Amino acid sequence: MRDYDEVTAFLGEWGLFQRLIFFLLSASIIPNGFNGMSVVFLAGTPEHRCRVPDSANLSSAWRNHSAPLRLQDGRPVPHSCRRYRLEAMANFSALGLEPGRDVDLETLQQEGCLDGWEFSQDVYLSTIVTEWNLVCDDDWKTPLTSSLFFVGVLIGSFFSGQLSDRFGRKRVLFATMAVQTSFSFLQIFSINWEMFTVLFVIVGMGQISNYVVAFILGTEILGKSVRIIFSTLGVCTFFAVGYMLLPLFAYFIRDWRMLLLALTVPGLLCVPLWWFIPESPRWLISQRRFNEAEAIIQKAAKMNKVAVPAVIFDPVELQELKPLKQEKIYILDLFRKRNIATITTMSILLWMLTSVGYFALSLDSPNLHGDAYLNCFLSALIEVPAYITSWLLLRTLPRRYIIAGVLFLGGGVLLLIQLVPADYNFLSIGMVMLGKFGVTSAFSMLYVFTAELYPTLVRNMAVGVTSMASRVGSIIAPYFVYLGAYNRALPYILMGSLTILIGIITLFFPESFGMALPESLEDMQKVKCTYLIFRFRSGEKARDSMNNEENPKVLITSF
Repeated sequence: MRDYDEVTAFLGEWGLFQRLIFFLLSASIIPNGFNGMSVVFLAGTPEHRCRVPDSANLSSAWRNHSAPLRLQDGRPVPHSCRRYRLEAMANFSALGLEPGRDVDLETLQQEGCLDGWEFSQDVYLSTIVTEWNLVCDDDWKTPLTSSLFFVGVLIGSFFSGQLSDRFGRKRVLFATMAVQTSFSFLQIFSINWEMFTVLFVIVGMGQISNYVVAFILGTEILGKSVRIIFSTLGVCTFFAVGYMLLPLFAYFIRDWRMLLLALTVPGLLCVPLWWFIPESPRWLISQRRFNEAEAIIQKAAKMNKVAVPAVIFDPVELQELKPLKQEKIYILDLFRKRNIATITTMSILLWMLTSVGYFALSLDSPNLHGDAYLNCFLSALIEVPAYITSWLLLRTLPRRYIIAGVLFLGGGVLLLIQLVPADYNFLSIGMVMLGKFGVTSAFSMLYVFTAELYPTLVRNMAVGVTSMASRVGSIIAPYFVYLGAYNRALPYILMGSLTILIGIITLFFPESFGMALPESLEDMQKVKCTYLIFRFRSGEKARDSMNNEENPKVLITSF
């Protein structure tokens, strides 16, 4: 039986139909760049100090010295969460005593910020941090906000694969677009942090579901040569475009509610795409809806101005597909047999640890030296050459070697950051961007690599499950950023070590380069992942050395 690529070969690879699908699906990803990284500015933490109420009768000198000093990066700065006792400062001020000259500040008692905080407006006019005072004893809520968004992404990754395998790619794609846009809009009206985060979880569910389903839909409609371009220069680059526009919007709109409104509106522009994006013919065929699949192919042929064969699907081939209707697929099928279970387990580790590096580096961009908006823009901009590099590498080289190579590059650079002197800020930023280049290149290849390993019936489920695993890494990632408050080099040491580790694991994957997409689980069984095990059986070793003096056997077994 011919596979789908052979059946539709008469359409060509890059006709009007393919170009339309390519750009429309890619454009639908732009809002994901907004929502995926918006927490960088929505939950930005400006410089702050304890508020001294206007009613306190303090001189200007005592107001300026109301906060004790603490060391940060080797230099003294005012404490953000402590102040000298207000009553004592008022007494000294009334007596005309000057801080530091007449009063030894180190001997004064301290207290918490009993009257709230004063937030600098040099970078942000307002964020959820300034609105709900998510600092000091409540500063744990800031990374938790990001983590809860990725919890929603985790849940969405789990359900999006199963829903689209059952109800179709197109319907789930637009349903998740609606979820992402509508609940982002509702966030504007949040009255407290709890309401904001609950809505943020739901936004995360829609955000990843949209991304995964759009990727799968494009992978199944487009031809083999265009598929790689779509998954790298298509969805990934358009995600980076949305990511680059985020600091631009945030620079001019520094109130978090108005910023969120501006980032929500573009989602409405995706509504007309319903009438232009078709269902996946591959999925329709797997559901035995042959007439609908044939109608889409005939429409594509008309758009491409090519002749349609008299018979697209041979009746004999359709009869061979009959068992597909009766075959039910579950998540456990990804672990049922040894070879598939091994590939799935390694894929989960690869996605999860790569995700830690990507999201930790992205979320940490405002904390780098210099302008927060420029650093965020550079963090987004570096993704474009990363995606172009990924596309060029995927065209000609084996998947596992190029993925491992860029992971070694990114992880090695991140480990070296700790050796850069503190005064060489621009060098540190450059190395962070180079590290993100390597991690992003690897991340963009994972969708292609995973999709090529699994057959049509479970492909969307497999990408959903492995993508779900990557969200475990993204949930942890904000706390890597949080560790930077204690030791600036610690996050990079951890990220670099994990990135190199997963690069080593990648070398044990099977190779999918140059192979046709598997159409069934039986096809996937032919893809073997092997490694060498040097097994010395004590009895055989002694017997061989005494009698035959042979070398130990090298057994090649399933990993």
